[in-house]
Amino acid sequence: MALVLKQYYLACLSHASYLVGDSVSGRAVVVDPQRDVSHYLADAAALGLTIEYIIETHFHADFVSGHLELAAATGARIGYGAAAKGLTDFAIEELRDGRRIDLGDVWLEVLETPGHTPESICVVVYEQQTGEPHAVLTGDTLFIGDVGRPDLLSSFGRTQEEMARSLYSSLRNKLLTLPDATKVYPAHGAGSACGKNLSTETVSTIGDQRRTNYALAQMGEAEFVSIVTEGQAAAPLYFSFAALRNRQARDHHVEGEAPTMLSWDEFLREVRGGAVIVDSREPDDFARGHLVGSRNVGLSGRFAEYVGEVVRPTDTIVLVCAEGTEAEARTRLARIGFDRVIGALNEPTIQMQRHPELVRLASRLTATQLRERLQTIDAITVVDVRGPAEVANGMIEGAHHLQLASLLEGSVALDPKVPTVVYCAGGYRSSIAASTLRSLGFVDVSDIVGGFGAWQQR
Repeated sequence: MALVLKQYYLACLSHASYLVGDSVSGRAVVVDPQRDVSHYLADAAALGLTIEYIIETHFHADFVSGHLELAAATGARIGYGAAAKGLTDFAIEELRDGRRIDLGDVWLEVLETPGHTPESICVVVYEQQTGEPHAVLTGDTLFIGDVGRPDLLSSFGRTQEEMARSLYSSLRNKLLTLPDATKVYPAHGAGSACGKNLSTETVSTIGDQRRTNYALAQMGEAEFVSIVTEGQAAAPLYFSFAALRNRQARDHHVEGEAPTMLSWDEFLREVRGGAVIVDSREPDDFARGHLVGSRNVGLSGRFAEYVGEVVRPTDTIVLVCAEGTEAEARTRLARIGFDRVIGALNEPTIQMQRHPELVRLASRLTATQLRERLQTIDAITVVDVRGPAEVANGMIEGAHHLQLASLLEGSVALDPKVPTVVYCAGGYRSSIAASTLRSLGFVDVSDIVGGFGAWQQR
């Protein structure tokens, strides 16, 4: 069998990319690469493959792609759907509908599938032995259990209704014409903000999706438009920034490079100059002591995505990290295009011990403690930062719904002088939100350990 088809799944961004090649001819392509590209290069070398093409299924909004890094390393050509013509600062090949890319006994066919974005494409993979489609790489057009959202800002100049109608046509007139046995490999899985109902599975078939995917059920265009446009979570703040960066001729990411380690005086100078402190330690460690003004986004979770929801792309960043994790934090921020990382505080634990006047504790309440406060304190603001699908299953009575991605702008509607309690599903996002509100000048902010789940079980 000549076909090589390898999936790379980056769990912290729910992102899937692909190496597709012909083991006989030694020719290969990479589809939707992440920004740190060394693993594609290593695997291609081990398999005797030469990467000749980099195919982007669309202008990604949730991460900055590695097409420039990979092209620089291999000399490969970069291909986008034909609707991307004239929109990039670098040379691209226009991949029009029906375009065939021969790798030998393996070949690819391009399907133009606008809907998630105008330039979206899917890539059908064939092998000479059967002549039938083996797989289709669906980008953000079709997910396992869902379809791409049609409302993102990467679709500049188009309404979500227009894009949803295009998506309806692309799904039914292109993807659903493929045989049921065709494997489906999407660009994202569960947790991605590019859809609302993505499965934890990373591969399926056209037949399975025809039977189980709510958006592929028998329905007219109007019903489809209504279903796919309702209940979408707010897009993370950085999405439009990342989509634009993917069009630009930007600097290349250097893998494995740790941020500059800053002395206390250097760190303080940057903060006083307007840099945002991102503390990547876990919420409980952060609560036991952190620097004034820090925003806590734990590195163990969806670090880059959530930093991109509470830090603006134009902000400079200084890091406070658990020792030895500084390079990982920098890499993960680079994956969403956040390259304005000035450095990381050297020996943060020692520095906080030396400067206790700038250290604060974070209030974390149990669900029982929150109930007691609600019974005894008249003026208290409760904020739910979960997504629409989560709050549909219940909220704390009287809570304000303000999604994390809308917090920086939405916080202006809250009174920073009133005691505020924030909760999410389990406690990770609430620590992010509570620390962000404190950094914005809210004087009394707590979050709930265990989140809404703990509240239901109290």
